Amino acid sequence: MKKGLIAVGVIVVLMLAFGLWYGGTYNSVVALDTEVSAKSAQIDNLLLRRSDLVPDLVKVANKYAAYEQETITAISNARAAMLGAGTTAEKMEANNELSSAISRLLAISENYPDLKANQQYITLMDEMAGTENRIAVARKDYNESVQQYNVKIKTFPTVLIANMMGASEKAFFEVDETSKVKPEYDL
Repeated sequence: MKKGLIAVGVIVVLMLAFGLWYGGTYNSVVALDTEVSAKSAQIDNLLLRRSDLVPDLVKVANKYAAYEQETITAISNARAAMLGAGTTAEKMEANNELSSAISRLLAISENYPDLKANQQYITLMDEMAGTENRIAVARKDYNESVQQYNVKIKTFPTVLIANMMGASEKAFFEVDETSKVKPEYDL
């Protein structure tokens, strides 16, 4: 009789330990997933801020460089793609297109000294530079969170619970080679 109670006690303790381990592991995967989502939302906020600066920048540049319509159109199209992006991959692609178009606009502005001296242009460029820096920091924070999440769901024994949860690897927010050069904002 005593051996039976001890066996039941051991089983109960083992089940309790397994339940606590399972719950803790499940909660840690959920917490990391939520952190990745929050950091992704922060990148979205900053990309939207940059997109919101673009029309004013285009308006000011258009006054001085009206015949540079190809670049202006590229910026408008890239901004529309950014606003319509849904997945991380679409956001990365739209971000790269917008960065490239803005770089072309900045290169064109070098040909227009009056534009570079315009106070509104200078203010917008300052805001754009600050936003670019915040985007870089947010992208770094997001990628660090993704790395922690991906490592967590791939390591044993967490991988067992992650598979039961349907947790899958998250994509890093990467930039293409042409966008790795930070745009120069000549003030």
